[in-house]
Amino acid sequence: MSIMSIRALPTRVAVLASGAALALLTVFTGSAAAATGTVHTDSGASVNVHSGPYTSSSVTGSVANGATVTITCQTHGDTVTGKYGTSDIWDKISTGYITDTYVYTGSDGTVAPACSTGTTACSTSGLGDPHTCAQAVTWANNHISTSYNSDYYNRCDHIVGLAYGFPASGSVTAIAHWNAVPSSYKHAGDRSVPAGGLAFFSTSSAGHVMISIGGGTFVSNDIHGNGTYTKTTISEIESKWGAHYLGWTQPWFQYNH
Repeated sequence: MSIMSIRALPTRVAVLASGAALALLTVFTGSAAAATGTVHTDSGASVNVHSGPYTSSSVTGSVANGATVTITCQTHGDTVTGKYGTSDIWDKISTGYITDTYVYTGSDGTVAPACSTGTTACSTSGLGDPHTCAQAVTWANNHISTSYNSDYYNRCDHIVGLAYGFPASGSVTAIAHWNAVPSSYKHAGDRSVPAGGLAFFSTSSAGHVMISIGGGTFVSNDIHGNGTYTKTTISEIESKWGAHYLGWTQPWFQYNH
């Protein structure tokens, strides 16, 4: 958000004039403790609370316009545009995460400690994959296309294998791949998927899989047209295809085991 946004310097000066010098100091130096904020929306609607700092994370509740919230910590996630500009800052409250763009805190930056999300990183350690997680993400980004590709149509598990440098995944279907992954590499139900992680769904008998490129964004075949390979989210796969999200796995492939 811009330094001269609605929450910027003039507001902070006004706070100082009122005698709240300590609050102003916290804004500039970063808070070591929980902070408070007030939810504001132009429409007066409530703001959704998510299980993680992503718009694709499940909705766990909502906060009414005008409500005061206690922010225990803040983290970075999806970039959202709201009443107070555009930002990737998310505020952790008692029921989950809300985008900071609808919370008046007196600052365009962070005002509470950084959250420890506990997200497991993607790793190919011990798996023998030809590509690292970072290389797989680069492959996915470099192959994004809205044009039809016969090698992509209905071949989601094949594509993630290609991203990791294999000629094929080694599994007949995505659901077979999910079922074959050892439990030590599997994170059932976890929607905070690191870049390079493989997100699995049950859709039909074949299922679906796509690769995370970080920040709650994925690259998937077919979601925006047969044979295409485009950016998407977990929630779009769920809503558009009626899919059930299973969770994510490290890049373990049957081809190599």
